Amino acid sequence: MSVSSTSSGPPAFAASFASRHIGPGESEQAKMLAECGYGSLDALLAAAVPSAIRSGGELNLLPAASEEEAIAELRALASRNRPMAQMIGLGYHDTLTPAVIRRNVLENPAWYTAYTPYQPEISQGRLEALLNFQTMVADLTGLTTANASLLDEPTAVAEAVLLMRRVAKSKSSTVVLDAECLPQTIAVVRTRAEAVGLDVDVRDLSQGLPEEFFGVVVQYPGASGVLREPDFYRRIGEAATQAKALYCMAADLLAMTLVTPPGEFGADLAAGSSQRFGVPLGYGGPHAGYLAVRSGLERSLPGRLVGVSIDTAGAPAYRLALQTREQHIRREKATSNICTAQVLLAVIASMYAVYHGPDGLKAIAQRVHGHAAGLAGALREGGVDVVHPGLFDTVLARVPGRAADVVAAAREQGINLGLADADHVRIACDEATTPAAVGGVLRAFGVDSGAGSRTALPDGLARTSEYLTHEVFHTHRSETSMLRYLRRLADSDYALDRGMIPLGSCTMKLNATTEMEPISWPEFAGLHPFAPAEDAVGYRELVEQLSRWLAEVTGYDSVSLQPNAGSQGELAGLLAIRAYHRANGRPERDVCLIPSSAHGTNAASAVLAGMRVVVVACTGEGNIDLADLRSKVDTHRDTLAAIMVTYPSTHGVYETEFPELATIVHDAGGQVYVDGANLNALLGLAKPGEFGGDVSHLNLHKTFCIPHGGGGPGVGPVAVRAHLAPYLPNHPLAPEAGPDTGVGPISGAPYGSASILPISWAYVRMMGAPGLTRATQVAVLAANYVASRLGPHYPVLYTGQNGLVAHECILDLRGLTKQTGVTVEDVAKRLIDYGFHAPTMSFPVAGTLMVEPTESEDLAEIDRFCDAMIAIRREIDEVAAGRWELERSPLRNAPHTAEQLAGEWDLPYDRALAVYPSKTVVKGKYWSPVRRIEGAYGDRNLVCSCPPVASYEG
Repeated sequence: MSVSSTSSGPPAFAASFASRHIGPGESEQAKMLAECGYGSLDALLAAAVPSAIRSGGELNLLPAASEEEAIAELRALASRNRPMAQMIGLGYHDTLTPAVIRRNVLENPAWYTAYTPYQPEISQGRLEALLNFQTMVADLTGLTTANASLLDEPTAVAEAVLLMRRVAKSKSSTVVLDAECLPQTIAVVRTRAEAVGLDVDVRDLSQGLPEEFFGVVVQYPGASGVLREPDFYRRIGEAATQAKALYCMAADLLAMTLVTPPGEFGADLAAGSSQRFGVPLGYGGPHAGYLAVRSGLERSLPGRLVGVSIDTAGAPAYRLALQTREQHIRREKATSNICTAQVLLAVIASMYAVYHGPDGLKAIAQRVHGHAAGLAGALREGGVDVVHPGLFDTVLARVPGRAADVVAAAREQGINLGLADADHVRIACDEATTPAAVGGVLRAFGVDSGAGSRTALPDGLARTSEYLTHEVFHTHRSETSMLRYLRRLADSDYALDRGMIPLGSCTMKLNATTEMEPISWPEFAGLHPFAPAEDAVGYRELVEQLSRWLAEVTGYDSVSLQPNAGSQGELAGLLAIRAYHRANGRPERDVCLIPSSAHGTNAASAVLAGMRVVVVACTGEGNIDLADLRSKVDTHRDTLAAIMVTYPSTHGVYETEFPELATIVHDAGGQVYVDGANLNALLGLAKPGEFGGDVSHLNLHKTFCIPHGGGGPGVGPVAVRAHLAPYLPNHPLAPEAGPDTGVGPISGAPYGSASILPISWAYVRMMGAPGLTRATQVAVLAANYVASRLGPHYPVLYTGQNGLVAHECILDLRGLTKQTGVTVEDVAKRLIDYGFHAPTMSFPVAGTLMVEPTESEDLAEIDRFCDAMIAIRREIDEVAAGRWELERSPLRNAPHTAEQLAGEWDLPYDRALAVYPSKTVVKGKYWSPVRRIEGAYGDRNLVCSCPPVASYEG
């Protein structure tokens, strides 16, 4: 659809939600168009977007709803869900989020609109919170180092399996999984292991281990609730050592406050979830998984790792450590494709531990255990067979032939129990369990209330070691103190609530409050992912609607919302391609072509999907080199599986030759994967499923307004054409599992991070077809406006047809660096003094800045950014002219702190220029809490947890 800014009447969305989501109004758009040399949005887009990819008609969506109408519709959907007392277990437990954390973290844009902390100076608050998370996990598991979270428990265990294979001295290709592992964990590990040629042996570990294996995973406590004798856990570790294998325990963090931690059993790794530390069930996510390792394995850890370094003044400062491990650098040599974490959820979990402290956590665990032990005792007194004498929070009761009747009787009282099989019922107690709920469970079994026991821990299993000894876990006991701690950390950070974050490739746009509001509603937040289907009618209708809308806007036939990150969407799409070729009798098709400019996750995902990566060159203009593509296709014609292409390109342009590229690959029997990272330049204008794509993943945390959360959560749905639909991710515990096509789940819950899907649902519902189209047009306009204004000062590296860019542009600083020594890092840090987050640095080309203004920023903010960049160019000229020595210039000494101003000043420019360099610095200036951070120091001196304290006396 085309919407002209020069039409005679106001557009259909004037005074609608779209008019508030899109920053520049009609008059501002006219000024921006004039700067770019075009008279209307239609004219600009006709010149920028190749006609060969343009869609023919309007998106088939409902008319845009107002904010009030959308909330009313979501209320109606929510009312069709049935939150109950959730006692199903299997790794998901109800929890009580302290109101001070819910309101000041989960519902606070200062936390949820922040970006990944790649600019550490302006991310000190969330980096401290993540260091707290790492410390909490390391302490509770008794291991040395934990990462800054993973996507969920099953994917954390899958990453642990891959780590064990890399590190173990055993040459075996077999990993052993405890039959007591969570069923979703077993399924995800099978999916991931099969793709890379590993064997999975699921067995009753009480019967022993095989002769050869490279790793073993024990669930602690088991999925059925069992806690085994201490010697059992020690014997597993000894057997692993004997086999030159590694030992992982999938441990419940709350249980670890009462029982011996994995590290004291000789475990090399521990993996699991922090969900029950204050993060709502949310029908399965998002939740922060964790992975902790013993000393010596920290440099093999996947995912992000926060470390302590120093700034240029020698003061302690936090940063992401050991980034050379990560996929964005290692590409096809990467050992993980994890690109994001679950930062917002990890922050909540860490603050839950800060809020309660070790004594409070232990009291919660004792209360949970007391309910379970009392329930087990009362059931035994009533003649019910309780299977396991040792347990923490989950009781497995044997009622031959009556299990379904017991579960039904509990449901009549508003309680969901776990139906293990026809003869067994699983009852999981949690922080939200009440005496009334325990009484209801007993009535469902036909048992009168009994006194029961208050403990059911096996002898010798009780924890004796200290944990959470650092003062942060002992200080903030009053709500006043907790509130101020959260405020202090938030004030240390730069997020969208402060100003523009012009990050290329990342689409940091408005996350509207109306979109965010429903995620805290109990009807969405309080559902267990394995609850009966009739409890989640509204959720499933929302999933179906959003899937249908995403298929419509992308031109595909089917969508799976299961992938809980963009990287996992990539993996799911590639696994679908792999399964498709195998179903067609062509298992030898395993080559994935990837342009040299691609994001690192593309190559890493291809390797983890069992494919071989072959790199395709790009031309000097930044486009895929079709001659090299033809050559690579000819070479690998019989083994070609797919090509992964980002469109618009990673270089920020609409490549005109994409249809020809797709034809070349299709003619050779390959599939075309269109990375959806840049979909914000396509919605309403072009559909990947129509212009050559067979599969795409979509970043709902970019184009569709789920906030980045400081580095997570994300959602990466995978969309496919009809021939690939049978190979979308399945799930053994989904309400309606599809036919077994050999592609299992890639995340723990059937619908992934379901609790944040209402955000994207609301965005599409309130924007409607005209609004989505206008958003794309204005995003492209804003990028071309920035390119036009800054082009005379910083060369724009790549342009497409008619000299235009797509929704982002790359500013080339390499010539200036060669002339003056000023680097992109200098410019990025100086932008902090001007009140901005830096654009993306040195991606996809070293020595450049990639700028993406999005459609949400109004002209005043875009101009403020352009003015800042022009002022910085004048400062670079001062260095070039010799008036400032680079090392003593404001560029090299940025960012400047308030503390620095209070000390001695011996620099050749005044304090005002340092911290108020121009009129572009707004009122309410953001002050960096630290000076420039020394990255290498932190990697050489790796510290990834709060310093330990032997004991805390208050």
